[in-house]
Amino acid sequence: MPSYLHELILLLFRNRAGAAAELLRKLDVEVPEHDEVCTESSDLSDVQPAEYRADLVLFLLRGTRKVLGVIVEVQLGCDGDKEYAWPAYIANLRARHRCPVCLLVITVEEAVARWAGRAIDLGPGSRCKPWVVGPSSTPAVTELEEATQNVELAVLSAIEHVENGRLGARVASAAIVASAAIDTERSGLYLDLILMCLSENAPEADEVTMNSLGYEYQSNFARRYFGQGKAEGKEEGKAEGRTEGRTEGRVEGRVEIVLKLLALRFGPLNEESQARIRGAQDTQLDAVVERVLMAQTLEEALGSLDE
Repeated sequence: MPSYLHELILLLFRNRAGAAAELLRKLDVEVPEHDEVCTESSDLSDVQPAEYRADLVLFLLRGTRKVLGVIVEVQLGCDGDKEYAWPAYIANLRARHRCPVCLLVITVEEAVARWAGRAIDLGPGSRCKPWVVGPSSTPAVTELEEATQNVELAVLSAIEHVENGRLGARVASAAIVASAAIDTERSGLYLDLILMCLSENAPEADEVTMNSLGYEYQSNFARRYFGQGKAEGKEEGKAEGRTEGRTEGRVEGRVEIVLKLLALRFGPLNEESQARIRGAQDTQLDAVVERVLMAQTLEEALGSLDE
């Protein structure tokens, strides 16, 4: 079964198909002008019994004409079979749709990125070279305005730069704040993903984990993978609350995000600290998030509340 990280990264591109074209531009690929991006079947088999199934297939459209096919592959480890499968993906999709095709590989480790970026020798005079996105080639989205405009790219940036010290902290902060302002389903999913990556890569991860802090995953996807569930009545109550007061629910949701992030970083919060957060304004909450991943103490993270 594909890992949760593999599936969650794919969901970023399914939720915002245009992110693939934006990443290609960041890699200096000449992306053709297009009006929209659509998904296509990922079954790239041409004849039976051979079967080739890519992670995700997208098409850039100019009107009704397909101007570029993009095969998105999330690769979390090295796999020798891919040097045979990837060229077949490209050739089959190109022959089937009669348009240019490229392969975009998403990795989260530099070693895997270097492996995936090697040219594949097909024979005398023929080579295939994927476009690869990894920690060193993913744009660092640190500005909240940019993160808000493209939340999916911001979340991917947070995943890629999670081990990158202060820069990684700034990227994660921007992604968390931006994720809090979108629809409930995506917000919960992206928050889960960012916090899981932070938890696994934090120096305190062995002592302080989301489970030990009582963190409950917000998205059905994460709960399915990690075996967590909530009582139906509680979940229904939350849904009703969102329907009755979406604006109020979104503010409360942001408060809960900040509380969980602080608890993940510094351990369970006392009642006084929780009360300070619950009484904070939106701008103050944003300032706390910007500080929390770089602060050495809880008081340092909460310092903006006193300014």
